Amino acid sequence: MDLFLLKKIITVLIMPINIVLLLLIFALFLHGRNPKKSIKSLSAAIFILLISAFPPFSDTVMTAIENDYPAYVSSNDSIDYIVVLGCRHTNNSNLPVTSQLGTCSLQRMVEALRLYQLHPEARIITSGYGGHNPVSNAETVKQSLILLGVPAQKIITENFPKDTEEEAELIAPRVQGTKIILVTNADHMPRAMNYFQAQGIYPIAAPTGYWVKNPDSSKSWAYYVPDSKKLQQSTIAWYESLGLLVQWFKSLFN
Repeated sequence: MDLFLLKKIITVLIMPINIVLLLLIFALFLHGRNPKKSIKSLSAAIFILLISAFPPFSDTVMTAIENDYPAYVSSNDSIDYIVVLGCRHTNNSNLPVTSQLGTCSLQRMVEALRLYQLHPEARIITSGYGGHNPVSNAETVKQSLILLGVPAQKIITENFPKDTEEEAELIAPRVQGTKIILVTNADHMPRAMNYFQAQGIYPIAAPTGYWVKNPDSSKSWAYYVPDSKKLQQSTIAWYESLGLLVQWFKSLFN
């Protein structure tokens, strides 16, 4: 089996919602055979589900990841490249190209556009393969930027990297010795920076797509009610935390 596919399958299986589903299946299977273990499995599933969907918990774990790098405001320094990491999209000729971008890709594209307006001297590098789509994420983001006014000759595409590690490996030789800004989602930024720094590239971080925009604001009672969006947020935080753990573990052998 392809290593990339195997990694994705394992990642999916250890996400909170899938752990909950497995525990529920075990609870159902053990119900008539071992009622005590069935209740324990059911209780564990309910606990994981509730804590993952509990806004204070979800916001706390996500803020710990997102706050590693501050948002990019402005700089008087000249920038050579704005690197936009790939994310999700769905090619559909019936939709404008901007509507083909997934939320994360749209957030990164908009941030790249904002940065380009601050640094028109820079070139933009878009990255990411197509997956099941006929057109790569890099090309889809490029066409969106062109639609919004960025000259095509100012955009370079890297159409083949499947993940962040491959993106860093492929982009690093092109940007070696230059000043670059790295654009990705705030939750993904710590892992992305680690990959680029491992290649000897030390970009300026420009995180976008924050999940928790105002963690210190006062909250009403409704904030403490479990929410499906917070479950998704906890899942992303868990995914990125696992990614950072894997990076640390691999660094021990390098």
